[in-house]
Amino acid sequence: MKIHVVKKGETVLSIARQYGVSPGLLQRQNQVPPDGALVPGQTLVVQEAEKTHTVRPGDTVWSIARRYGITVRALYQNNIFLQGQGRLQPGEELVISYRAEGKAGPLGVNGYAYPFINGDLLRQELPYLTYVTPFTYGIGPEGEPVPLRDEGILAAAGQYGVLPWMHLSSLTEEGWFSSSRAEVLLKSSHRQEALLEQIKEILKEKGYGGVDVDFEYLQPGLAGAYTAFIERLRQELNKLGYTVQVALAPKVSRGQKGLLYESHDYAALGRAANGALLMTYEWGYSAGPPMAVAPLDKVRQVVDYALGEIEAKKLFLGVPVYGYDWPLPYRQGATRGVSVAPQEALDLARRQGAEIQFDETAQAPWFRYTAADGRAHEVWFEDARSSYAKFRLAAEKGLQGVGLWNLMRPAVQTYLVLHGGFEIEEVR
Repeated sequence: MKIHVVKKGETVLSIARQYGVSPGLLQRQNQVPPDGALVPGQTLVVQEAEKTHTVRPGDTVWSIARRYGITVRALYQNNIFLQGQGRLQPGEELVISYRAEGKAGPLGVNGYAYPFINGDLLRQELPYLTYVTPFTYGIGPEGEPVPLRDEGILAAAGQYGVLPWMHLSSLTEEGWFSSSRAEVLLKSSHRQEALLEQIKEILKEKGYGGVDVDFEYLQPGLAGAYTAFIERLRQELNKLGYTVQVALAPKVSRGQKGLLYESHDYAALGRAANGALLMTYEWGYSAGPPMAVAPLDKVRQVVDYALGEIEAKKLFLGVPVYGYDWPLPYRQGATRGVSVAPQEALDLARRQGAEIQFDETAQAPWFRYTAADGRAHEVWFEDARSSYAKFRLAAEKGLQGVGLWNLMRPAVQTYLVLHGGFEIEEVR
């Protein structure tokens, strides 16, 4: 796998010739528009096909996979444009295998999704996942779980051999993290017992493999009670074969101040849980100034601190699959960015005639444009380079895997580099 940065004047054909690959496959895999329009500074993921198959009338994904001795999942991974579905056109070229050169990993890959995710998008993403986590079972006023319509995601996960995890958070029905509701639960043993029994029922009934706990903005005085709750969950659920993971705010030191950080004791929670997700994103956020969502230098600081508190094989690195478009000039309290998908950002740059820049420190792409109303905008997003840098960091540090936040936005290159550069762990 190679990542090519497009220069002015280059075309899909000229780039394909440079690497000796099929221009048609290069275009389809990278979701280049039919007219072949490229943006200076954008990336293309280049993979050299070792074996291909031309679809014949009557072929199915199952018959093709069986003919070549590969799994349907592998066929979908090799051809992201199939969107994880069996719709084939006679005459189209499919990749059976690529020339693989020392993939890193294996990495467990978890992805978070809201129940209203587009079905076609979810099916495209599932072949690249080990786990999928519907978001979220919140907690009610008395510590009871708030129901979640997760049936659609769970059914799809079963079709693709992806293990679902239950997500439990301190989120209210209105979508806000509630420290007061968490406190009611964490200070009441009988409420915890009732919740634990309800969690067991949900896990068994819906086929979840474990629970992923995300309590945020807790009052600092609740740190010990939160750790004890996670420990209680692990002890009880491990007996039944379920795992317990906990989400951690992106800290860089033990005594880091702030409501988001103080209740998350890395060492204690790392011991209490089977695994932990580092929420390494949102440095660039809607209400903040324009910058990368997950600058690699800052992500690395969190990972380095975490490794001093928690063993590597327990850790998942949070990886964003989105960016923001901010109007300029930025004014604190008055300016808000709008979330954009990587593919949307690329399409926007193409329409606006922008040239994509790349910040070497943050390892993130960005560009500026002027909207129809005359106002300047700055966009930071994720591309093949930025995603690969974070996946590579997780592999280099020996982490258990990565957690994609979230699956709701199209991000073809994220999955191309994940599959092209790393062994994706499969549930056995």
